[in-house]
Parts: sequence; C-alpha cells; structure tokens
Amino acid sequence: MVGIAVIGANGTIGSAVVAEAAARGHEVVAVVRDPGRYRGGAALVERADVLDPADVARVAAGRDVLVSAVGGGDGPGHLALIEPAARSLVEGLRRLGAAPRLIAVGGAGSLETAPGVRVWDTPGLPEPVLQIMHAHGAALDYYRTVSDIRWTVLSPAAEIGPGERTGHYRTGLEQLLTDDEGRSRISVPDYAVALVDEIEQPEHIGERFTCCSL
Repeated sequence: MVGIAVIGANGTIGSAVVAEAAARGHEVVAVVRDPGRYRGGAALVERADVLDPADVARVAAGRDVLVSAVGGGDGPGHLALIEPAARSLVEGLRRLGAAPRLIAVGGAGSLETAPGVRVWDTPGLPEPVLQIMHAHGAALDYYRTVSDIRWTVLSPAAEIGPGERTGHYRTGLEQLLTDDEGRSRISVPDYAVALVDEIEQPEHIGERFTCCSL
C-alpha cells in the first residue's frame, strides 16, 4: 500500500487518479481548495493551496507520493497557475526531510510530432489553447532544472477525455504517440491507470513520459 496525496482531486483527472489508486488499495488523500465542495470517494480529504509551499509540505508530509493534477481552467488561468505551482510544489517538498516523490500531470503541447517540431507548432491553434500548452511547457522546463526532488511529468495524448477504462496503453518519451488509426488519444480512466502504474512501478523518475491508447 502506497500513501498518496492528490492535489487537484476535484478535477476530472485528479478524481480519476484518486478513484484508480483507491481501487488498488492505496491510502489516498484528496487535496482540494474547498473540502466542502469535494464529492469524490476518498476517505481522507484535506484543504490546501498549491501555490503555498507551506500547505504543500503539510499535505505531503508522511506520504510516499504527491500527485499534482491542478488545472487553470482557461488559457490565462493556466499561465497564472501551472508553472508557479511547479515551483511551489518543489519548494514545499524541499522543506521536508524525506520528501515524497512528485508526479505532475503535464500537457501534450511540447511533445514532438517531427524532429524539432512540437504539437504547439501546429498551424491554426487558438491562442487560449497555445497558452495552456506553453504553461505546461514552462512547468516542464522548470522541473528539468530540479535534481534534488524525485519528479515525474506525465503528458497525455493530444486528445484526452471521457471513455472506458481498458487498462491498456502505450508509453513513450518526447514524441507524440498515435494509435492504430493514427489518432493521438487516451481516455481519462486509462491516463489514471498509466499514472498509478508509474507510482507502483517507477520507471520515469527525473523525466517526462507520455501515454496513448493502443
């Protein structure tokens, strides 16, 4: 059994990670800004502000893994939250004598579609979408400067949304993955499977990886 705290547990991905980890018998703490609005299934719920390193340290203390599934809503919201949250998460964990591992939900925008070409270079992308992509890219750039915290970033496929839990997926590193139909997609439940699999069997400490449906 692994002790896991999930920041952003009220969100679509965060709630799926909580459900997947709890179903496997792990001890999961749902961390949200307003516990009164939490409607998930975790037995333990705590309040915290991801931008407050003291809060991060408090909810991470004594856990094995801290998962960050925070999102900023629209483009400007992501720009204001994602990279600052990465810095706060690292600072909070640094305050602990024995810091848990950090796994952060990333974005697909910085994945390569060809050598030197990234998803965010695709012509015609709306500005709010580009803002979300670059917010996650900035956070990843920051994590890559960190060597004293065991971090991992999991980027989804280009399309992530509702769907069934198949338990099957492919993983890669810097290249955008596609399925047999040429689409880059994964369901939220299968993304959660990939993330919890990485918790149970660490293979990507200190790096970013990505997942895609078969």
